[in-house]
Amino acid sequence: MRFYEYESRAIVRDAGIPVTDYGFARTAEEAREIAERIGGPTVIKSQVLTGGRMKAGGVQFADTPDEAAEHAEAILSLEINGHMPRGVLVDPRAQVKQEYYAGVVWDGTAKRPLLLFSDMGGIDIEQVAEEHPDHVGRRHFSNLLPFSDFQAKQAIADAGVTGGALGRLTPIVARLARLFRDRDMTLAEINPLAQLEDGTFVALDAHMEMENEGMPRQKAVLAKLGIDESEGTREGHEPSEFEAAVKAIDSADHRGVIQGKDTGFHGNLGLVIGAGGGSLTLTDAVRSQGGSPANYSEIGGNPSVAKACGLAKQVLQKDGVEKIAVMMSIVSNTRVDIVARGVIKACLELGKDPGETIAIFRIPGAWEEEGFKILDRYGVEYCDRSVSMHEAARRAVAKIQGAPA
Repeated sequence: MRFYEYESRAIVRDAGIPVTDYGFARTAEEAREIAERIGGPTVIKSQVLTGGRMKAGGVQFADTPDEAAEHAEAILSLEINGHMPRGVLVDPRAQVKQEYYAGVVWDGTAKRPLLLFSDMGGIDIEQVAEEHPDHVGRRHFSNLLPFSDFQAKQAIADAGVTGGALGRLTPIVARLARLFRDRDMTLAEINPLAQLEDGTFVALDAHMEMENEGMPRQKAVLAKLGIDESEGTREGHEPSEFEAAVKAIDSADHRGVIQGKDTGFHGNLGLVIGAGGGSLTLTDAVRSQGGSPANYSEIGGNPSVAKACGLAKQVLQKDGVEKIAVMMSIVSNTRVDIVARGVIKACLELGKDPGETIAIFRIPGAWEEEGFKILDRYGVEYCDRSVSMHEAARRAVAKIQGAPA
């Protein structure tokens, strides 16, 4: 679940982090009224769920309420990267002395949240980390145990901040870390976190993303922001026909889970793959062997035969798909025979020979022997856990390229 900047500011404010006296406007007249209330120079910012606002003209500076209204009217009709703005954020033009960066992300490798802090705010943290690594403090912390202010202080100090700034930044950064954990966030970022000329610290921008599975637990937060279920998870793009079809199949049956993404994929090898992060590994394995994936997918949790069949049929019906690779990276409780029945059923219903259509089947797990018997019956090549993911991917790519597997 992604949030607009004005919503992220509200989340940050409710966590006890100081913010400016901003306002959200849906019309030019509302923007004028907010600028009058602020009573000074303002910044008018487009509220879209995409980057590149400044370059596109979605951020403008105004000296008077009338100028704020003029800018708001222009921005409200400005499309940015295919997104029309929900409104504009009207912000006081701050007198900034120093800009900092504070953020928390989920580190999938360490399986823990990672707190990042830099005394070089206002620019991408990736650029700072690459060009000035000594200006970035990093600290992992527990997602279960209480977060202490000292942990925040360590990350800030690691970036070279000392003295009074260190003491005043510590509780702000600590609140951000607790917000990340308590609100089921996958990203909680303030950039810049600014020290103003009067010595105060405020969040001048905020970016929040919530774990989709955490949304039911955060109903009170979403309701306070005026977000209802009709908005979904605000994906960064409109779902393709393939993605929408897979989601509908998944929603219609509570058993197991399937997912499918094909935005940015244009290959000829369809993927019916699973095992969480293993799906990413398997997709990369196909690419590393010279293959061209037609999609990304997830299948697991013991889906029904109908569900496995539905995913496979959607993959097989994608333009350009010649064969499919059915793979999982680890031994799981997903029954091998169910997936085998599902993908073979999909082939047969589409009038395709399973032995020719399924380039490789590598799913180690429960009911393996039964699954392999079914695959044998239809001449499908399969392999067990003794064959690596990369080797299985190589065999699939070799088949689709016409080389000996």
